[in-house]
Amino acid sequence: MQRSSSTPASTNSPTVRAGSSLSARFGLAASLLALALAGCGSQATPAAADESADADAAELGPALVREAFASPMTPEDNIDSVASWTSPDGQVLVLATAKATDRLVVYDGFTGEFVRHVGGPGTGAGEFDRPNGIAIADDLAFVVERDNRRVQVLQLPEMESVATFGDDVLELPYGLWVNAHGGHYELYVTDAYMAGEDEAGEDILPPLEELDRRVHRFSFTAGDGGPAATHLGAFGDTTPEGALRVVESLWGDPDNNRLLIAEEDETYANEFKVYDLEGSFTGQVLGAGVLEAQAEGIMLKSCRNGDGWWITTAQGKDLTTFHLFDRNSLEHVGAVTGLQVANTDGIWLHDEPNPRFPGGVLYAVHDDQGMVALGWREISNALGLRDCPR
Repeated sequence: MQRSSSTPASTNSPTVRAGSSLSARFGLAASLLALALAGCGSQATPAAADESADADAAELGPALVREAFASPMTPEDNIDSVASWTSPDGQVLVLATAKATDRLVVYDGFTGEFVRHVGGPGTGAGEFDRPNGIAIADDLAFVVERDNRRVQVLQLPEMESVATFGDDVLELPYGLWVNAHGGHYELYVTDAYMAGEDEAGEDILPPLEELDRRVHRFSFTAGDGGPAATHLGAFGDTTPEGALRVVESLWGDPDNNRLLIAEEDETYANEFKVYDLEGSFTGQVLGAGVLEAQAEGIMLKSCRNGDGWWITTAQGKDLTTFHLFDRNSLEHVGAVTGLQVANTDGIWLHDEPNPRFPGGVLYAVHDDQGMVALGWREISNALGLRDCPR
């Protein structure tokens, strides 16, 4: 979550509020879920023809999914984003970016317990300056450092730095998505550069015509000849409908040539814009009639038969709501929340079965101080989603 005059903290909250008692919240969520199931019968994916229909479907409120665990809370870190990795021996690690302490925090993906710290403040290899976005592909962790204006690549499991790049073109980078294929990686990195500050020291948004570099593309390889990165250009729509005013989170769907980008300027909208992978705005927007808080983390649940769901985040200060949209039709499917997860920035779907989470697991940052886990099987059951072959 960014803090500027363009992105004030949301005062809205989801239907089920964190201030209520545990039993009241569980009872309300269960009642709402029962009403939803009664109204939908055996339908797995409620239809939503437009934003009005999406909003009508959302009025029933989010279904409750209990967190499997919560990690230790470390407010000094200011946790922003998470990503997970499975070791050859089956251990799952969750790496989180700590913006305030300029390091990574590593958790056990089965229990949430603290494992170790990686790095510290600085500009050298293995050091960080306000790390923000993180993504893991194969055995590589890609970390965006806002104040070093670069992407740093770490080799897992040693956590050794193998490359840095982007500092010659990035101004204020925040989030990233990595499209991995055959040892080659294409990175999309958001850049929330501003046009200076006003007399009160608040950020000034650039005019529309200067928002054409909101997302940068890089090519990265780590072959036998050593790591190599190439800047492939930048893009951003400059029309009022397609412009990206304040950016951070994004995620792609190569099979459908889609890139979802969170619009984080709440003075404009709480929504996700749909681009194609070449950088053109498609004219489609998700969440405008549904989200009641700032648009944040994005993930894609993909099924072998081409089905799936977009998992998106509404960053409620009291309680986070995760809204799901059909991968193909982009219709709103439903929403879930937990008992405690709130103020969520980044999320990560660990879409691999393991003894702890046979259906996979959604990791979500909790209140800037740690992270929680929500089992995918529990999310799917709560919303009555159709089967998703792997």
